[in-house]
Amino acid sequence: MQYRKDKKGSDISVLGYGCMRFTKKGGSIDIDKAERELMAAIRGGVNYLDTAYIYPGSEAAVGEILRRNRCRDRVFLATKLPHYLIKSVDGAEKIFQEELRRLGTDYIDYYLMHMLTDLDTWERLKQLGMAEWISRKLASGQIRNIGFSYHGNTGMFKKLVDAYSWDFCQIQYNYMDETSQAGVEGLRYAHERGLPVIVMEPLRGGRLVELLPESAKALFRKNQGGSTPAALAFRWLYDQPEVTCVLSGMSSLEMVSENLATADGARPGCLTEGDRALVEQVREEIRRRIKVGCTGCGYCMPCPAGVDIPGTFRCYNAMYAESRGSGRRDYLQCTAMRKAPASASQCLRCGRCELHCPQHIPIREELRRAARELETPVYRAARWGIQRLRLW
Repeated sequence: MQYRKDKKGSDISVLGYGCMRFTKKGGSIDIDKAERELMAAIRGGVNYLDTAYIYPGSEAAVGEILRRNRCRDRVFLATKLPHYLIKSVDGAEKIFQEELRRLGTDYIDYYLMHMLTDLDTWERLKQLGMAEWISRKLASGQIRNIGFSYHGNTGMFKKLVDAYSWDFCQIQYNYMDETSQAGVEGLRYAHERGLPVIVMEPLRGGRLVELLPESAKALFRKNQGGSTPAALAFRWLYDQPEVTCVLSGMSSLEMVSENLATADGARPGCLTEGDRALVEQVREEIRRRIKVGCTGCGYCMPCPAGVDIPGTFRCYNAMYAESRGSGRRDYLQCTAMRKAPASASQCLRCGRCELHCPQHIPIREELRRAARELETPVYRAARWGIQRLRLW
């Protein structure tokens, strides 16, 4: 495992564990499976664990796993304040104390303002007294480092970097987002100001692996270097010295093993010219086919009308990245075969989802397009039949 320094000189593993996508079992996190995977990563040198208040069951699962294995002192815990849910400092304190209880700890190593997307929001938080609250927490040691996670454009990211004396920041960044979101310009801006940068969505919610177009997968099969899609995406990030840590939502021991192996060689300059050429070819294939830039983060959910928004976009993209048949079959399974249908055509166009989308996707319009292509006469007939059977 390679390590890179944070602002205060601590060694952070270049591979971090994103705890949002633990495997579910019976509607809740499969704690035993998560434990095997997380502890394999920790034994392999991973020391940065990222969770959040709004990830269902995640903080409690992380806390339980660390308690079982008595290894809190071997890791840095990062979690997030859902500032959009609070109206006062007292509200922030209540959530913070709940997070400490869930995680089974009395301090947070890296605490983030979750999805801090504009300067006006930060100013509102300051007016509530949040800057003073943060200062008190830092002074007491209950928070060791303060930062923010960000989804938005480069210009606003720079303004937020300069708006406070942050210790670190977290951005969405990968080879498809080099010039979008905070982008490489934002990455370098933060680095120049001494901020460690934690990277999320290195695989764009799996789109740079499982959901690659078949033509892009063929490029990997022909590649003489033998790199896997995941390894290439991670090495592209590790090649950049401005990147401190890359989060991966690992949900199998195979993922953990592959990512640990890649992280062992994670030094600036690790990307070869052949790798760079392959990245450019893959980018072109993706751009030619993907319809909606959804990462499946789920911030748009729940939908008041019951639409499975991330699931719809995954199937819609699969129609073009894989085949129309596979996308439509998957859509039938994930929307019509539920107890309560979750079809795109149920959208009420209320726009609530768009207020929370980190990718700023025009969700209502894209759902309309997706419904037109996914909800064929065969789909509608099948959905009707399934619901009739349920009524019986």
